[in-house]
Amino acid sequence: MKNTKIIQDLEKLGIKGNYEVVYNPSYEELYQAEVSPENQGFEKAELTESGAVSVKTGIFTGRSPKDRYIVQDDVTRDTIFWDGKVNLPTTAEIFGSCKELVLNQLAESKKIYVVDTFCGTNADTRLKVRFIVEVAWQAHFVTNMFIRPSHYELENFGEPDFTVINGSKTTNPNWEAQGLNSENFIMFNLTEKLQIIGGTWYGGEMKKGMFAMMNYYLPLKGMASMHCSANVGEKGDVALFFGLSGTGKTTLSADPKRYLIGDDEHGWDNNGVFNYEGGCYAKVIDLSAEKEPDIFAAIKRDALLENVVVNNGVADYTDGSITENTRVSYPIYHINKIVLPSKAGHAKKIVYLSADAFGVLPPVSILNEDQAQYHFLCGYTSKLAGTERGITEPQPSFSPAFGEAFLTLHPTMYSKTLIGKMKEHGAKAYLVNTGWNGTGKRISLKDTRAIIDAIIDGSIDNAPKTQVPIMNLEIPTELPNVSTGILDPRDTYESASEWEEKAKDLASRYIKNFEQYCDTEEGKKLVASGPQLQEQTI
Repeated sequence: MKNTKIIQDLEKLGIKGNYEVVYNPSYEELYQAEVSPENQGFEKAELTESGAVSVKTGIFTGRSPKDRYIVQDDVTRDTIFWDGKVNLPTTAEIFGSCKELVLNQLAESKKIYVVDTFCGTNADTRLKVRFIVEVAWQAHFVTNMFIRPSHYELENFGEPDFTVINGSKTTNPNWEAQGLNSENFIMFNLTEKLQIIGGTWYGGEMKKGMFAMMNYYLPLKGMASMHCSANVGEKGDVALFFGLSGTGKTTLSADPKRYLIGDDEHGWDNNGVFNYEGGCYAKVIDLSAEKEPDIFAAIKRDALLENVVVNNGVADYTDGSITENTRVSYPIYHINKIVLPSKAGHAKKIVYLSADAFGVLPPVSILNEDQAQYHFLCGYTSKLAGTERGITEPQPSFSPAFGEAFLTLHPTMYSKTLIGKMKEHGAKAYLVNTGWNGTGKRISLKDTRAIIDAIIDGSIDNAPKTQVPIMNLEIPTELPNVSTGILDPRDTYESASEWEEKAKDLASRYIKNFEQYCDTEEGKKLVASGPQLQEQTI
């Protein structure tokens, strides 16, 4: 009876064909479809000795931001931040043309998977999201990553708030005439409450697409919407970890001493912090049981590996020949210490993570209130290889709110809501560099974890401190269990002048980047909280 209703819904959308519908498949059904010898190409998965299956996502091993568009219409014209870089406008006509391509592709399918999920833990703010895909492992991915409704909730799901139609086998032959970037497309129509995907098999487009929608709806209601992981201690103390891909959000929030709320996307309302997702999406390049035991142990039956080289059933996490952006998705309950439902109280510790590939930032800096706002708007890190199509070596990147690629409103909207919550609840911010220093080696995970421990337990606030010039940052000079000689980045170089040269270059990039916020008095006031060069003027 349920499938009859789903088929009617698909036909209303325009997907008319002789296909079998698989509605909210179980993990066992997905597993059987993925490893079936009948499946070929992208649909074929490899079984690994851990019990997880491994798939390849084709030429797209990361998101394709230049192919992402939003229909500009009466709903979005005055609300979306049309920056010409992240939120690219398109017309309802072009959207309709691409939508027809996707619908026609799916109509030819033998089997269509329909997965109804929730995006958001709280019933009053979550989105009911329906995913329509024809590839079993894509259904597996969204089953892992979004919140799985109970049987009762599925029976009473009703009409979805948003629908994602993934025609990954579809490409757009008219892209040049339509003024698009390529034959591939990821498009949103907020009037129709619809996302369509063509040409890319990468599951992250579905995950981050719904994050972008939560980033649209929640701040307009006065709630903070955040690209961060979150965990909570035995005493209810909540910590947030902001950062782009590859900075350590997932790794650092999976702390055996604390309880995981979520690893990537959260909201913050009057009751506290809550997760948008029902799973985790971790990088696995160079993963080991010794370095990251919780994530390593989470890779078992029902987990889904992406673009990992598998040799005779053994996953080789050291092999980045397909991409450095190797991943695993798994249901959140694969982590032993979690909070269910995935929410907790108000945050007290805010950690900004930056993987600085240029050896300038200290491993940890203590931020005052204005610096917390300044560095949140900057969101500096280095884009690491593989996280986006075309990124093959580290590149300096300023990503406001540590998530520019997913912001649908003006960056100051996210700063306003976060800083407002921090002030209201007395939260303190820290900038942690998980990248490199003057030794040429990456700061060890052991040292970073000890730094996070010092932040959580408050010992960092009582530690002796000094000021790092140019970058204008206050740092501790010693911390428990942190290697000596690394807390001041100047000490990691043979000559402090070498660090100074690099610091001046990075500081100038900060200053130039922040000019975009200096058209208001509030923005001008924050300049003094950032890096300083003698020739700087306001």
